[in-house]
Amino acid sequence: MTKMALANLNAADEAGFMAALGDVYEHAPWVAQAALKQRPFATLAALHAAMMDAVRAAPPEQRLALIKGHPDLAGKAARAGTMTVESKAEQASAGLDRLSEAEFAQFHRLNDAYREKFGMPFIICVRRHGKDSILQQFERRLQNTMSAETETALGEIFRIAALRLDQRIEAADGLEVHGHLSTHVLDTQAGRPATGVMIELLELSANGEQRMIARATTNRDGRTDEPLIAGRPLPIGRYELRFHVADYFAGVGARQDEPPFLDVVPVRFAVAEPEGHYHVPLLVTPWNYCTYRGS
Repeated sequence: MTKMALANLNAADEAGFMAALGDVYEHAPWVAQAALKQRPFATLAALHAAMMDAVRAAPPEQRLALIKGHPDLAGKAARAGTMTVESKAEQASAGLDRLSEAEFAQFHRLNDAYREKFGMPFIICVRRHGKDSILQQFERRLQNTMSAETETALGEIFRIAALRLDQRIEAADGLEVHGHLSTHVLDTQAGRPATGVMIELLELSANGEQRMIARATTNRDGRTDEPLIAGRPLPIGRYELRFHVADYFAGVGARQDEPPFLDVVPVRFAVAEPEGHYHVPLLVTPWNYCTYRGS
């Protein structure tokens, strides 16, 4: 999607403004209509705040209608293909478009229980979560009171809107909606960065499923040319980095056993801060290794 400059949004006519932002809040163009009257916006943060203020100032029944305008997670609308394009992409980012029948049944059960208790769909900013984290939040939030859950749902809607604004509008300030995951490999036997180490990043699920997220090879600085994840939130969940160190040590002529003592080094870790910066390096010889969380 091509971003619109904030200055151009400020200068756009009403039709242009609504075309750009009318669907940022799901099926609620009135939010953008209210923000339109607050132009010009000096920053993207000011635009985001104006839209949130419009929601907060709306009558309770209008806020509830906003919440009810969102689709169920992995619900019938997803399978029927009737969701908005952005909701479909957001749910797909968490793997909700490729659930097994057992997983679909689990989501269906939780959706029904949530609607029975609260009379509205369960809303969560799925780009910030993996599938397991979403299910944990489902179970946890089912224990909330109606007032607490309504406030939580609105907070999640604001997170969704912030990510949509970030995708659409170019501004000098930006919104703090992205995380960052990087790594590097240091050959501590030779005392230098390890060049040419193949690295794989996988997302792990409680059911044993493993999903490949990224593959890369270290450069002469022992780093990957690009972060393993950047430009989006880091989904809360568990991950594994796999470092193919035996091939690296063979390539530099280091002495190894046959077969090598260390072949592929797996490092399992968890992400708890979607907007956080995680740096997970590997310090390695043919015989041992260590890691830590950097930033």
